[in-house]
Amino acid sequence: MSTIAALDARLIRVPLTRPWGPDVTSVGVIETHLRRDDGAEGWGFAWTPQIGAESVLALLRHDIAPAAIGRSAVPGEAWQGMWEHLHEAGGGGVTTIALAGLDLAVWDAEARAAASPVSALLGRARESVRAYGSGVNLHYGIDELVAQTRRWVSRGFDAVKVKVGRPDVAEDLDRLLAVREQIGPDRELMIDANQRWDLERATRSLEVLAAAEPAWIEEPLRADDIAGHAELARRLAGGAAIPIAVGENLHTEHRFAEVLRSGAAQIAQPNIVRVGGITPFRRIAALAADAGAPVHPHLLPELSTQLALTLTTPAAEPWVEDVEDAGFGELGVLRGPSPVEVAGGRARERGHIGLGLRFESPDDDAEDDAEESASRRL
Repeated sequence: MSTIAALDARLIRVPLTRPWGPDVTSVGVIETHLRRDDGAEGWGFAWTPQIGAESVLALLRHDIAPAAIGRSAVPGEAWQGMWEHLHEAGGGGVTTIALAGLDLAVWDAEARAAASPVSALLGRARESVRAYGSGVNLHYGIDELVAQTRRWVSRGFDAVKVKVGRPDVAEDLDRLLAVREQIGPDRELMIDANQRWDLERATRSLEVLAAAEPAWIEEPLRADDIAGHAELARRLAGGAAIPIAVGENLHTEHRFAEVLRSGAAQIAQPNIVRVGGITPFRRIAALAADAGAPVHPHLLPELSTQLALTLTTPAAEPWVEDVEDAGFGELGVLRGPSPVEVAGGRARERGHIGLGLRFESPDDDAEDDAEESASRRL
């Protein structure tokens, strides 16, 4: 059995071409590099928009790296013990985001040693998956939103997602009807409130927004308000019948189990990095399959596509989310071609081994500086 011999981490701050708001102008990518005792290497990453990247880096350097040394490098075997080791710092959030940096590198090393993509290692179930056009666009005026929608249509997307939650729901409806006019009746329109509403406002708003025929409402309430989501689902079942989607801000399989068991959501959207990597993502997908809920991975299409190709959830074909101009390839931070392409509303893999994700930054020439290394070796 191979074991983990070294783990390094470095932070790359990536400016967003299209800021997600006045306070979200960049994302943090924390690249990890793992070496096994048999010499195999793997690369992974953690990720967070704007907030918390330095904390994730510190956790990887000071807590995860030293605790990982000597543990099994077989994918999945070290994850639970590492999560339990980190639990004093929190069961999810920064801890699971950081843990993804280790888990992804472990899977990448295993696939690289086999000269295989990770999806083949896991068992690819399909050659492509549906992709939908998405945007962080609540701050867009209607003209700008309509222009974005036209770009999505021209790229062949048959589903798009738009933010809602303006102070006046009439503004939201005007925006959605403008988008609906552009996409027509046959494309699907999803909406995302990003936790902006309380239960009563969500109920009232969705009664109004049902006129745009949304395919789902994402995060209508605070993500941790499971009881509120369950009550909203009950109300919607008797009226607008809009499915609830949650998951981007749930961090453990235990929270997903609670949400699915209580009927608080009908669609699961785990973010592979935020839940801690591939190992817990697969557990969550199994829970969703047992509950009959579709799984649509949140963000990160270069990673989400690879995992979506392996899903066998019977409820529905998985979708991946392609936020306009926010892919790693589009942002110019990949050392080589993207392992994934999105075209004609479908996402598929290109030829690569492992995860095929190596990152670069303007500081790469100085990356060999020993002072910047977080390596812990046997």
